[in-house]
Amino acid sequence: MAGEPPEELPDSALERLFYDADRVRLVDWRRVSGAKPAVLATGVATVLAFVAGLSNLSQPSVPLDGPLAAVVPAAGTYAQFAGVLCAFALGPITLGLNRGKALAWYAALAVLPAVGVLPLVTLQPTDVPLLATVGLALPLLVWNRERFDESLDLSSLQIAALAAVLGVVVYGSVGSYGLQSEFTNLSSWSDAVYYVIVTIGTVGYGDITPLSARAKWFSLSVILFGTGAFTIAVSSLVAPAIESRMAAAFGNMSASELTLLEDHVLVLGYNDLTEPLLEELGDGTDVAVITDDGDAASHLEAEGVNVLTADPTDDAALHDANVGTARGVVVALTDDSEAVLAVVTARKANPDIRIVTAASDRQQADKLRHVGADEVISPTRIGGRLLGRTVLGASALFDGDDQDDDAT
Repeated sequence: MAGEPPEELPDSALERLFYDADRVRLVDWRRVSGAKPAVLATGVATVLAFVAGLSNLSQPSVPLDGPLAAVVPAAGTYAQFAGVLCAFALGPITLGLNRGKALAWYAALAVLPAVGVLPLVTLQPTDVPLLATVGLALPLLVWNRERFDESLDLSSLQIAALAAVLGVVVYGSVGSYGLQSEFTNLSSWSDAVYYVIVTIGTVGYGDITPLSARAKWFSLSVILFGTGAFTIAVSSLVAPAIESRMAAAFGNMSASELTLLEDHVLVLGYNDLTEPLLEELGDGTDVAVITDDGDAASHLEAEGVNVLTADPTDDAALHDANVGTARGVVVALTDDSEAVLAVVTARKANPDIRIVTAASDRQQADKLRHVGADEVISPTRIGGRLLGRTVLGASALFDGDDQDDDAT
């Protein structure tokens, strides 16, 4: 009756557009076998390896009851130190995987098996979760190989700084080994490398010290060159991460932060429809918005929405937002001519994706559908029909036939 709020149907228009009503999935395999679960499993393996390593280090003698204890060389040393060392290696590897780096993928395939061997050497009950996690992470990484294809893209400054650090290590190791008679407790290549690293790191335990004036001058050169190169290398590697965080604070999310999005809805543009659209999709659906409006991007970022500040009609921006693995695309641009270009770009980037667009001018509906839109919605027509039904006291917003009529 009049005055009562209209009754909403259980199936929303967006559900009809993006979901197959005849197919109910008990398990969403795309979500549980995608790149994100692979990264998560690797991260869990990192934590478990660190815990297992600390446990083994705290024991005077680690039990070697596993089937591979007799096969692994220096099994006792391996059992004590492998967990912690591999955990330290897996930390940056996991961060690289989270950004879709190909180098991190190869490194993970090299380090994870070494972690998985640890429980098979010790055969302790506390290592069983580690073995299970590694057994889960490796197949997931292999299955999602194509998702980790980003190059490392080091700048010239970063390459030069890393080369300088490596050069100083080589220079210091060769020089100190050549002057070993002028140092205390330095008699092997491992001693030389150890001395250079603790010197560059400004640790200086004092167990290896120069005796002659020549050795002291050499040590000073290692300190000056090594400390400078190490400082520049760290700053050049850390600065981009800080800049990325600052950019995200202003709504300028980097493309690498969207690398692992999959099975998401990609919204192109920002207008009056965007906020209601995000509310309709809810927290259960991953969403990424591409807009060239900086203020809107900052607002969406503050709301916790994945947003990329870029031209929504640019194919590079759609690639960065993983349109290839998206569930659907919503074009929410005020200008219908830009909407046409956005539909063409999205269809070219992913020929099989579901594309829904809003048309300000109903006369543009056929053109939008012709260039690749699966559904063209007329907000003005829907709004007019709702106003008419509400004033007449209608009890439902839509019925099945009317939804098809309003999708022009």
